[in-house]
Amino acid sequence: MDTHLEVAEARDPKGLYRRARAGEVQDFTGIDSPYEAPSRPDVRIDTTTCTPQEAVEVLVEKLGRMGVL
Repeated sequence: MDTHLEVAEARDPKGLYRRARAGEVQDFTGIDSPYEAPSRPDVRIDTTTCTPQEAVEVLVEKLGRMGVL
C-alpha cells in the first residue's frame, strides 16, 4: 500500500501521527524514523487513487497470478 504522508495522517483514526509529531511516540515511520520504499515491490497500490474495494481487487488478482490464491 502506498499513500502520501499527509493522506495517512488525515486517515489516522487513533491519532498516532498527531502523537508522534508531539513527541509522545518514538521511532514512528515517516515522522522521526525514515520510510524507505521497497525498490522492487511485488505489487504497489496507491490508495490515494483507488477505493478500498479496488485495492483489494488488485491485491487478490496479483496473489492469484503469483499462485498464492
